[in-house]
Amino acid sequence: MNQQQLNQDLSRMQAAFKQQTYPTLQQRKYHLDQLLVLILENQSAIINAISEDFGHRSSHETQLIEIFPSIEGIRYALKHLKKWLKPQRRGVSIWHFGASNSVVAQPLGVIGVIVPWNYPLYLAIGPLTDALAAGNKAMIKMSELSPHLTKLLIDLMPQYLADDVVSIYADDGDLGSLFSGLAFDHLVFTGSTNTGRKVMQAAAANLTPVTLELGGKSPVIIAKDYPIKLAAERIMMGKLFNAGQTCVAPDYILLPKSQRQAFIDACLAYCKKHYRDLSDESISSIISSDFLARLHEILEDAEQQGANTTPLISGESSGKIAPTLIFDAPATTTLMQQEIFGPLLPVVEYEEFAEAIAYVNQHEHPLALYVFSKQQQLQQQVIQQTQAGGVCINEVLLHVAQHELPFGGVGASGMGHYHGYDGFVQFSKMLPIFKQGQFAAISLMQPPYNKFTDLLIKLMTRG
Repeated sequence: MNQQQLNQDLSRMQAAFKQQTYPTLQQRKYHLDQLLVLILENQSAIINAISEDFGHRSSHETQLIEIFPSIEGIRYALKHLKKWLKPQRRGVSIWHFGASNSVVAQPLGVIGVIVPWNYPLYLAIGPLTDALAAGNKAMIKMSELSPHLTKLLIDLMPQYLADDVVSIYADDGDLGSLFSGLAFDHLVFTGSTNTGRKVMQAAAANLTPVTLELGGKSPVIIAKDYPIKLAAERIMMGKLFNAGQTCVAPDYILLPKSQRQAFIDACLAYCKKHYRDLSDESISSIISSDFLARLHEILEDAEQQGANTTPLISGESSGKIAPTLIFDAPATTTLMQQEIFGPLLPVVEYEEFAEAIAYVNQHEHPLALYVFSKQQQLQQQVIQQTQAGGVCINEVLLHVAQHELPFGGVGASGMGHYHGYDGFVQFSKMLPIFKQGQFAAISLMQPPYNKFTDLLIKLMTRG
């Protein structure tokens, strides 16, 4: 695939869009229904392809965190799409008496989607669902680390949706910059902050608006009042999904100093209860040998700089690394400076709750922030004194699974939102429409100006 071929495909899709710039409700529902059927009819093949790409991915994890949310997201859009398409009535100032205001959602055109490797199905289907609901076409570039799933989707998609509605592209490692430079009507990228900057720079040449989901180091603050065992269980479940290879995975813990041993014991107990050893089928592999080597290097660097480590699961298994708690890691370690993207979990201890908030604010805004506390005052303190893409209270990850909530970053963790109605809006031009009535109040303000004009202006500008 080269630049000329990509440009030709984009031109073909743009031409198809111009043939019908406002698909009907029935046409949009048909596209969504076809996407739903594609997933439902090919679940086993999808599970196997993703597992091959990872070396091993738990089939249950793929069903829970890729297939189910993809299906649910499509069904949510199908259920609410009729309401989303209705013109929104807006109020009118008394000074425009007789007129009416409304907002109509217009499709943008062709949406580009750049998909990462960690959740390659859901992070393709999620934006695609929103794009199709909004009446758009879509070109989707998959990750070079997802070759088996990419081939499967390239083979399957034309059986369900025409190639002038959705096209899938494999990446040999060099397609990203070419794809980012296409003149899309909107571009969605999920990946690292560094790559996100390059994507945004390429898109800027075409004034293409972007939605960037960039991750970062998502903190967990555990308050002294919260049961440490319950907090540990919920954190461990979220951290170990997909072996920690999740953009909103807990990246580090802020823990009251007095609870170190209790937290270690609770994490060990959780892992002992749920996993036999590292070879357990429920534990997914790290995506590649390079990524696995990076995690080992991060761990070794922390240990060499004086960190104390506690492996949580025993044994060895090809392509995997043991979930590990890490205390006392200096700020200079790679562990504390980069997003981990694996099952390593550093813990930073604090004395006062304000210290934990200050620590979060010393770093770039994360994609997610988690706080465990039963006290509403502490919950509100975190919400009001920090910035993050999203917040979970007394839980991790699950804000992403809420179709009623927007999902997106802030600052270094990204920009823009999608999911549900917010995704529909993101991939639409929300067109403001002013309709003048038979009587136009503005006509009272025409020259020649007189005392009546002065009276009206006095009324309009009174204190």
